[in-house]
Amino acid sequence: MYTWKIFCACWESVVGSAPGIDRPIATLPAMDAAVPAGDGDDLRHCRLLLSSLSAAAAGAQSFRGRWTSISSAVARLSASLDDLAPLPPTPLVADLLRSLSQTLSSALSLAAICRSPDLPAARLRTQSEIAAASAALYQLAADADLILRSGALAYLPSPPMEAGSSRRELVRAEARSLVTRLQIGSSESRIAALDYLLDLLHQDDKNVVVAAGQGVVSALVRLFDSVTGTVSCHEAREKAAAAIARILAVQSCHHFIVAEGAPLLHHLARVLESEGGAAKEKACIALEILTQNRDNAIIIGSRGGIAALLEICCAGSSSAQAAAAAVLKNLATSQELRQNFIEENGVPVLISLLASGTPLAQENAIRCLCNLSTGGESESIKLSIFKEGALECLKNYWEAVDRGEDRNLEPGVFLLRNLASFRYIAEIIAATGFLLRTITALESDKAGTRTEAARAVTELALVLGRTRKEFEDAVPPLARMLEAKALEEKEAALRALASLMSFPGYQRLLRKEEKGIVNIVQLLDPLVHIDKKYQISILLSISHSGKCRKQMAAAGACRFLQRLADMEVDGAKKLLENLGRGKILGVFPRT
Repeated sequence: MYTWKIFCACWESVVGSAPGIDRPIATLPAMDAAVPAGDGDDLRHCRLLLSSLSAAAAGAQSFRGRWTSISSAVARLSASLDDLAPLPPTPLVADLLRSLSQTLSSALSLAAICRSPDLPAARLRTQSEIAAASAALYQLAADADLILRSGALAYLPSPPMEAGSSRRELVRAEARSLVTRLQIGSSESRIAALDYLLDLLHQDDKNVVVAAGQGVVSALVRLFDSVTGTVSCHEAREKAAAAIARILAVQSCHHFIVAEGAPLLHHLARVLESEGGAAKEKACIALEILTQNRDNAIIIGSRGGIAALLEICCAGSSSAQAAAAAVLKNLATSQELRQNFIEENGVPVLISLLASGTPLAQENAIRCLCNLSTGGESESIKLSIFKEGALECLKNYWEAVDRGEDRNLEPGVFLLRNLASFRYIAEIIAATGFLLRTITALESDKAGTRTEAARAVTELALVLGRTRKEFEDAVPPLARMLEAKALEEKEAALRALASLMSFPGYQRLLRKEEKGIVNIVQLLDPLVHIDKKYQISILLSISHSGKCRKQMAAAGACRFLQRLADMEVDGAKKLLENLGRGKILGVFPRT
């Protein structure tokens, strides 16, 4: 069962030849015969090896300073084994003892090499191996202490439900055990613990909350630190990233992840750079939420994350591409990172994903392009997006929506609005039918799409000129949007109408809308938190009509305007004076 040749050689180095030691190894008693298999036998065997190593370390002649460190670790382990001895046997302790036995055997072989004062031929290699053995022994001592401190002396993958037992308590106990299991033992045992953890987390969200509360997240972060350089390391990182992503799927657990800060971000970034496709996808799912925080986004973007994410967009699986584009969407909101996108040739990659990705990947790519092209410093990026063929891709995306495919048109209209800030691009937008498509989107059944369409109409009207005939079709739906529930949608409609009202033809269209003027007047109320300049601008443009003035007064405009004038809102006093010139003296308040 164990290698007795090593033990005999090391024992001889300490006490010299003894009767029976130099006889043929075949005559030695077999370990299986001397000690029956079992946890108690493993414990006795480890104690024997510890005693042997203590003596061998004391007698080592080469690298004595390093062997002093091993002696200290041996003493600590001996004390820990004394504490473990009276405890019931468990798989957790058995795994620790197996690892300890293997490490002690390796250390004994090193002691045999160092028993002579003459330095061994492979001096540097031997020094390195002694240092590694010392580190391994200290880690095993820490593992033993953790078992004793945490009380994780039973490990049941799925505790049975007992009559009268609280299910939450059972989950809490299992989570505590898993927290310990994730921090000690071999890579294989940790991977097994990850499997059980994932199974526990996927059962329901309540399990996620309980496990996170027991410290699972911190244990996962430490696991990232501890698994390196092996084939099993990749599997462990993949499953740890999957567990992080699952915990982040529960809103109430986000603070447990955020509390781990930069170390977790660096681990996830490393997964993006070095792990397999499945691990990268899980890391992206976690990073999509974490990089919604600007500081986190800058950490990921500034340490090579953009290049790694763009590579996933090029060569990853369909789901991984969508997840990577979602992270890039968050990174693109930071002005500091936009140069990184340019240097990494990000725009062509995103346009390619928009052309051929899944619907979700396309939507995330569009949102990323929207964020990159937002703001006054993004002119060169807008031109790059246009030159790479964005309009053709948007046309195909829009047509898919028209065919009834389940896609979100809102980001597409947003990107169109950003591109329309260039007159040349705006002219092409109008010539290729996008202006009519945008006006049609004003009647979408989704509030976000209507809002973005209204903003796009505003931009296009300012760039193309307000007299284009196509804008006539925009006035009725914009007037109806004033009855929307969301203030954001109402304000977008008001801004679009205000941008059109300098043209008499559109004024006539607004006057024909039954509730148009009344709805605008109601939005003058100071209690409605919308900038009043748009309402005042629209009403001033049509106040030359006596019929319109009557409608305004009847809807309560004078009362609102008086309060706005007292607040010195621009244009309120002038509009109030215009209404006062009408022949409707009986409707004004005397106070």
